[in-house]
Amino acid sequence: MKIIAGLGNPGPEYVFSRHNAGWLAADRMADLWSCGAPKMQFSSMAWTHYLGGEKIILLKPLTYMNLSGRAVGEAVRYFSLSWEDDVLIIYDDVSLPFGRLRLRKKGSAGGHKGMASVIAAAGTAEVCRLRIGVGAAPEQRGMVSWVLGNFAPEERSGLPDLLDGVAKGAELWSSEGAERAMNVINGS
Repeated sequence: MKIIAGLGNPGPEYVFSRHNAGWLAADRMADLWSCGAPKMQFSSMAWTHYLGGEKIILLKPLTYMNLSGRAVGEAVRYFSLSWEDDVLIIYDDVSLPFGRLRLRKKGSAGGHKGMASVIAAAGTAEVCRLRIGVGAAPEQRGMVSWVLGNFAPEERSGLPDLLDGVAKGAELWSSEGAERAMNVINGS
C-alpha cells in the first residue's frame, strides 16, 4: 500500500494558484485513474485506487498547506506505513522553472512550509517528494503573492501535459520504486 498526497490550500480563491500545484496533480490523477468521488478521511479528500495490484491512497489534505503533515500523518499511522518507503508528497517548487519536475527520496523542505510540516510529522527528512516547478517570483512581486497567485494563461495552457507527467511519475514511483522514477523524471 502507498500514499500519494498532493499538497495545497482549500478554498475557491486558491484553486488555480501556483501553491495548489499538488492539489491540481491529485485531481488529475483521480480523473485519469477514474477514481470517482472522494471520501472525507484523514482530514483530507481521499480516493482509493489500485495500480498494478498496489493499493494507492490518494490524498488532498484539507488542513491548509502549513499543516499538511497532520493530515498525511493520520493516514500513515492508520495504515501503519513507512514514511520512507510508502509515501510520496507532491507540491509546488519556486526553485524549479515552470514545467520542470524533480523527484527526491529525502532532503530539506527548501523553505516550503507544507513539506516542512510533513517532515515534522514524519520525524525524518527521508520522505519521497515530487516537486512541480512553478518558477521563481519576478523581482517586482513578493514570494507569497507569487505562490498564492494564479498561473498565467500561458502556464495554464501547459498544465494538462505537466499534470499528466506528474501522474506518470507517481505511477512509476509506485510500480518500479523511487530510484527508477528518479532516473526517468530527473533525467528529462
